[in-house]
Amino acid sequence: MPKMKTVRGAAKRFKASKNKIKRGSAFRSHILTKKSSKKMRGLKEPKTIDKCDLKRVKLMLGKA
Repeated sequence: MPKMKTVRGAAKRFKASKNKIKRGSAFRSHILTKKSSKKMRGLKEPKTIDKCDLKRVKLMLGKA
């Protein structure tokens, strides 16, 4: 049986830690001057994959 390949797009976007999968935050790349400091602080916090997407993302990363 051939090896299971990682989806390269998913590998660039998600990072697997011990118990959860971390993801980046949207709305941080441009047009930052009109966004409040409070909003930007909230976007800096680490985010994790939602429970409903966990199985699919694990499969893409080859962790299933």
